[in-house]
Amino acid sequence: MRLFVAVVPPPEAVEHLDEFLDVRREAARFRWTLADQIHVTLAFLPEVADRHLDELVERLARSAARRDRFPTRIAGGGAFPHVAGAKVLWAGLALDDPGRLQLRRLAEGSRAAASRTGTTVEGRRFRPHLTVARMGRPTEVTPWVRLLDSYEGPPWTVGTVTLIQSHLGEGPRKRPRYEVLAELPVGAGATSS
Repeated sequence: MRLFVAVVPPPEAVEHLDEFLDVRREAARFRWTLADQIHVTLAFLPEVADRHLDELVERLARSAARRDRFPTRIAGGGAFPHVAGAKVLWAGLALDDPGRLQLRRLAEGSRAAASRTGTTVEGRRFRPHLTVARMGRPTEVTPWVRLLDSYEGPPWTVGTVTLIQSHLGEGPRKRPRYEVLAELPVGAGATSS
């Protein structure tokens, strides 16, 4: 199974960002991320054996329960690898120092939980972001980053970590189709069900 662990913003936060971008999308021929696929990836697990799934969910639940809930909002943006030759346009998260620490710990805990089940974790250093568009070739996106820098969405609280299975090529226009496998509460006293 191809899985990832993510923080998924609530529908109202995604809708706000989607409405902000909607009137501007026609100005660029980017491959825009579908609203129901907006998330912050904590850990990417390209190949998970079925036999490890139950243990993975248990470990992720314990890890998430050890963290504190924290407030955030979608705000700002950037590009990977850089604005002059971007392949990815992203929105950011507004976080105070405690929130930044908790998010980093959620990512570290998710990666550790997967590793302890014998699952390979892929990816570079954790850089929290929500991919809003991809480019077919390196593209200058300075105006888009400036536009996202002016964006600030409604506040929400990170209270759940989501384990998602990605089915490549099964979504609209041959994009991935996402299937939620588990929603795990964040915070002291949280228990898995």
